[in-house]
Amino acid sequence: MFALIPLLVSSLFAVDFRTEVWPALERANCVGCHNDNGVASPTRLRFPEGKASPAAIDAFGKSLHILTNRADPAKSLLLAKPTNVIKHAGGARIVPGSNEAKLLREWVDYLVATPVEQLNVKVAEEKAEAVPPILRRLTHSQYNNTVRDLLNDTSRLADQFPPEDFVGGFRNQYLSQSTSPLLAEAYAAAAEKLARKAFLGGDPHGLVPCKPASFGDAACRDKFLKSFGRRAFRRPLQAAELARYQKLFTAEATASKQFLTGAQVVVEVMLQSPNFLMRTENGLDPSLRPYEIASYLSYFVTNTMPDEVLLNAAASGELNSTEGFRKQARRLLATEKARESVDEFIAEWLRFDRLSGTVRERRLYPQFSPELTLAMTEETRRLAADLIWNKRNFMEFYSSTATFVNSDLAKLYGVPAPKSEYERVELPESSGRGGILGQATFLTMTSKPAETSITARGLFVREQLMCQDVPQPPPGVDANLPVVTRAKPMTQRERLGVHLSNPGCASCHTLIDPIGYSMEKFDAIGGYREKMKLTIFPQRFEKEEKPTTVELDLDTSGTLAGIENATFSSPRELGKILAATPQCQQCVAKQLFRYMAGRHERPSDRIVIDRAFQVFRKSGFQFQELMVALAEYSVHRPEEVN
Repeated sequence: MFALIPLLVSSLFAVDFRTEVWPALERANCVGCHNDNGVASPTRLRFPEGKASPAAIDAFGKSLHILTNRADPAKSLLLAKPTNVIKHAGGARIVPGSNEAKLLREWVDYLVATPVEQLNVKVAEEKAEAVPPILRRLTHSQYNNTVRDLLNDTSRLADQFPPEDFVGGFRNQYLSQSTSPLLAEAYAAAAEKLARKAFLGGDPHGLVPCKPASFGDAACRDKFLKSFGRRAFRRPLQAAELARYQKLFTAEATASKQFLTGAQVVVEVMLQSPNFLMRTENGLDPSLRPYEIASYLSYFVTNTMPDEVLLNAAASGELNSTEGFRKQARRLLATEKARESVDEFIAEWLRFDRLSGTVRERRLYPQFSPELTLAMTEETRRLAADLIWNKRNFMEFYSSTATFVNSDLAKLYGVPAPKSEYERVELPESSGRGGILGQATFLTMTSKPAETSITARGLFVREQLMCQDVPQPPPGVDANLPVVTRAKPMTQRERLGVHLSNPGCASCHTLIDPIGYSMEKFDAIGGYREKMKLTIFPQRFEKEEKPTTVELDLDTSGTLAGIENATFSSPRELGKILAATPQCQQCVAKQLFRYMAGRHERPSDRIVIDRAFQVFRKSGFQFQELMVALAEYSVHRPEEVN
């Protein structure tokens, strides 16, 4: 009798989740928010990642019973949330009374009528695909640093290369690292220039580790080829490579009867080799794996080539053990190059590039200048460096009431000028400033030339600081705001009200605009304002009119949808909430992983990020510990760690 219950239930509720309900949820774009990086990631509803198998979709459908109300199915969250019967941050994704709503109700009825033990279905996890060999091109900053350490050359030729684009939040994401003909030409020109300069006036930097007896000294030639090749390619030369470079060297040295001419040509050719310009991960030759690990660690921690100690550690097998790997990681972290490397991460993560070339309406912001923007980023760099290298709680990056200002920033912030430039100062509570959100760096780069941007500020918090992907607006949506006139002056918040009244806009803007509301007492260059001073300039046909200036009261109360009890009215208050929010804490680990790996995380990377985050949290959120843990678990997967 009991064996017939599932058959009776399935006959009563004929709706099929995979072919009917799942497509309805897809059309409603529920997965856009309910995923690991979605704004609804903290909720219990989490869609399968990637291309889910039929079994995974079926199991997911049954798992939704946790969102049903068995006593009153009509009040089930699974039904009431997407239809917005119960307030839903994403608005009404499914129209009440629609066919999709009916399908969802039928599925709720099925779940309620089915015994829970029959709904808790586990699907065997699919084995992660083997990671294919990966080629990563040196970024322009890595090229400059590598040339510096390889040739003792500080000319930074890569600064003149074709600019790199930000893709996925960073410049180093390898899927976007193509080598255009223009870049290849730049590599060739740079190699020729660097090689010529390296041997100008002899061998001033000691690239040749021996004194040749003649231009045809084969023993000295081979010693040079092996030592320089090992450093340039970050691994020993293979037999075929050595033979090829021997032939090239000998031909050039014989033709010119100059040993160094042969060396110069070899350097020029090696600097154009993919083995120099690219670095391999998970290559096909297991014997080179330790050297791949050395490069992975070195370019992550110091943003440059492995030094001699690290290459020797690769050769000895030291990097094959977690202890040896960790020892080398901590050694590199103690170097000045590590500070420069972390500084590069901070600059890319927070998009300092957006301040470069930024302009402001001169009539409104006469004090804005390139020097001021440099001071802004320097303040942010110093706050991050203080937390990272003094082993403080990195989450204070969002909540710190202390900062580092020079005289220009002090004037902008309305605080006394420091005794020395970029001295650590405490900001008064009345300032409303706290952490990165109260700094002019953030407030300026999320503003427009003449006014602030509530939406841009909220979006930055969601995407950069919480790692949440906000869905793109529907096609054809009118994003224009009401025009401010003399007859009807409005604050930015009032103008943005049109977003919340438009269903096509409200589902996303309710997630981002309330964050930006709290920052409206800071203008487009980060200066404090008690009220919004609105200057309306005459139009061309109003030449006889003078500019009209009005002052408007500002409502800076905001909320963080998806986080309980998250109300605030200033960057300082919001920063404290973010510092204590798991999504924000975990985002630090995710962003650092993306920068280290040169790609966004995959489902198989979750264990790496989770384990590293546990170390980060237990350490009191020390950033250096996060760096070591992420690097270690990426190379020595947690499944392999005892």
